[in-house]
Amino acid sequence: MENMNANRFVEVLKEHKSEADIEKMKRYYKGSDSSTLWLGLHMRTVFQAAKDFMNMSLNEIEKLLESPYYEVRMGAVSIMDFQTKSKKTTNDERKALFELYIERHDRIDNWDFVDRAAPSVVGNYLKDKSKEILYELVRSENIWERRTAIVSTFAFIKNGDVEDTFRIAELLVDDKEELINKSVGTFLREAGKKDEDRLKQFLDKYATTMPRVTLRYAIEKLDKSTKKHYMTLGKSE
Repeated sequence: MENMNANRFVEVLKEHKSEADIEKMKRYYKGSDSSTLWLGLHMRTVFQAAKDFMNMSLNEIEKLLESPYYEVRMGAVSIMDFQTKSKKTTNDERKALFELYIERHDRIDNWDFVDRAAPSVVGNYLKDKSKEILYELVRSENIWERRTAIVSTFAFIKNGDVEDTFRIAELLVDDKEELINKSVGTFLREAGKKDEDRLKQFLDKYATTMPRVTLRYAIEKLDKSTKKHYMTLGKSE
């Protein structure tokens, strides 16, 4: 596709703008940027456009991240995701995508932006490298950086490595933000599919004190009697 630039990408999205759906799409945004705007697009439209523009340069992707439009920023992280997963992408290019994600986390400021790109852009890149950056993100005051820390470990889980998931979950188990509580529970559950004994050890230690929502998510795939056991241990809402 010619004109593989940020301006053209935004034009393509605006062709599908729906005033009727703007209020519905606003519900998905939990960030704090009061200047955020919406086009009212279904995500399948955004993802298809991102796939069509997946060869966009990093400089142009960063321009998309600067956009006030929620759907445009979703498009940016989706392009990053598609590029990272492409067999044509070099290791140096994956490194550059990872660095862009970390450096511009100020614009990756919603749960679905993180969930869309963190496993591939951050997690896959770090699979054979030091994970120290994730432990730096865990300590961040920025909720989305903390979410990136745990969500990125999905790439490790899929590779059979659950160590960092449990370590990061332990650091975040008392987090005050529900969107962190849910993500911790989600990836404890996923790690438990690979190592149920390790999950039970974690729950034996924390079930009585961890947020109820984290516990519910974490035990979702356990058998009925085991779930009942841990829910009985769990603290009340």
